[in-house]
Amino acid sequence: MKKQTKPPALSWRAIRHSRNVIEINVPRLDYGEFSALLTSDWHWDNPHCDREKLAADLDEAVARGAPIFSIGDTFCAMQGKFDKRANKNSIRPEHQRGDYLDSLVSTCTDWLMPYRHNLALIGQGNHETAIYGRHETDLIERLTSRIRDRGGITQAGGYGGWVIFRFGVGSKIQPFRLYYHHGFGGGGPVTKGSIDWSRYLMHAEADAYVAGHVHYLNSDTMTRAELTMTNQVRKRNILFIRCSTYKDEYEDGFGGFHVEKGRGPRPIGGQWLHFKMVNASGFHGLKAAVTSTV
Repeated sequence: MKKQTKPPALSWRAIRHSRNVIEINVPRLDYGEFSALLTSDWHWDNPHCDREKLAADLDEAVARGAPIFSIGDTFCAMQGKFDKRANKNSIRPEHQRGDYLDSLVSTCTDWLMPYRHNLALIGQGNHETAIYGRHETDLIERLTSRIRDRGGITQAGGYGGWVIFRFGVGSKIQPFRLYYHHGFGGGGPVTKGSIDWSRYLMHAEADAYVAGHVHYLNSDTMTRAELTMTNQVRKRNILFIRCSTYKDEYEDGFGGFHVEKGRGPRPIGGQWLHFKMVNASGFHGLKAAVTSTV
């Protein structure tokens, strides 16, 4: 990890409008480029988390001056006293303490300090909601509150929510709506979770959708025709973005829960969401594209 002694010069600021709506305000885009790092399923406290790869991706985001989003399962948090999933081989030495959950929050806060000015949002995942249900404590709210207490900007998000990017282009504002949801289901080995997008389209109206949970990595584009107020037909691209994980459960395939269930290796990394103005008129001047960090 890189050690930051002062906040980097950023071309954006984060504004929280409600508990599950955050705005990334970019005053000037024009013909420049802007990128955001989308991640999921860090499982940061698990011994199988590839922290070197995670740190490398976060370091690159800092170098680019990019906002960072984590949309759930930042923690594994399965080694608590009353957790039936607990396994002594799946706990790091620094978390082998009586205040297990407290230690997850404090050590993760320390680890994330170099990224506190870029880490805009950490959402809930099923691992965090399980802890809330069992132990009545919100790990994500506690983590993000500590980061802000130490000079960071990180907000707690929900299991689902919206990120509104607003780009200043000349005298106009170009919006881009990203709907995030941690994910659901098992993600079949053939579809890799792609069927889920039809449900998201039913639930929320957005320009792009991002999910995690199933530890696959892919992206797709759907194009829709729309009729404008002046009876002109225009086409709009909608992005579907699946973030993978930073936990390598497969390793060499020797054994373990992941291998016993017939699950293979998973990509390790997240996704970059890139924005660029290709012309200066109308909504379609804003172009969005996706590349992976894998």
